[in-house]
Amino acid sequence: MTRVATMTFNNVISSAMRRSQERLAESQMQLNTEKKVQSYGELGGDASRVLSASSMLAQQDAQNAVAKRVNTTLGFYDTSLNAIDDSLSDLKTTLLKVIGTGDSADLGKAVENAFVDFRNALNQNEAGVPIFAGAQTDTSPFTPKTLDDVAALADPGDAFANDDVRSSARLSDNVDVEYGIGASDIGTGLVKAFQTLAGLGDFGDKLTDAQTAGLQTAIAQIEEGLKGVRSVNAKNGDLMNHVDALSDRSAERSKLLTQVVGDAVDADLGQVAMDIDARTTILNASYSVFGQLQNLSLVNFLR
Repeated sequence: MTRVATMTFNNVISSAMRRSQERLAESQMQLNTEKKVQSYGELGGDASRVLSASSMLAQQDAQNAVAKRVNTTLGFYDTSLNAIDDSLSDLKTTLLKVIGTGDSADLGKAVENAFVDFRNALNQNEAGVPIFAGAQTDTSPFTPKTLDDVAALADPGDAFANDDVRSSARLSDNVDVEYGIGASDIGTGLVKAFQTLAGLGDFGDKLTDAQTAGLQTAIAQIEEGLKGVRSVNAKNGDLMNHVDALSDRSAERSKLLTQVVGDAVDADLGQVAMDIDARTTILNASYSVFGQLQNLSLVNFLR
């Protein structure tokens, strides 16, 4: 009669069960982490390449974040400069109509509204920081609060508290972008126009000859001031396009680097799910065989 080596079979099946459990645990870990390796050491010869790509990817992500912040600031500049352009263009149109009709009943209110728009645009802030202040972020860059304050200025430049400090941001390897606009860069010429208008006194229903001449002077000052605003806004638009181009190139590099890292460490979740099913089946079969061996007896062979 053949001898049944129960202990030997038990050891063989136990070893097989342990291997199946380890492989199943490995697949479950891959499913949970979505990674086919859990440490760089498991990458072997690819570790150096993946580490380098990961470092470059982190740098690209940081530069992309900076580019987004810069673009947001440039967008605030664009919005404020367009607001100034629109408001002062409307004021110029109003002044021309008043000169043409001689009817100035509502002129004072129109000038006041344009001044408020101008002041608010120059004192625009981003996250509580004035965007036209340079490094002087603890105060509003345009200080006059009323037209009377403007009229009292000895020099238009006295209306501004900003400095000439500009920000710099690294948006790509060895590419630093300087950006920033000071309130005085865009507002000095237009302050002259408001000084002229404030010096004309209260407007009645009809203009005086002196007021008519003053409005003509103010129109010329507005036109000159808007040239400066539009020139600065054009440069700001060019810079926005430049930052967008750098961001697009950076995004392409990030995509490539992400693929390099992903190919090395990311798990194929579809394959992992199939592996889990297969390894679960194998483990269950091992349990079944082990259970049968536990119940094996010579009595079964002597019947």
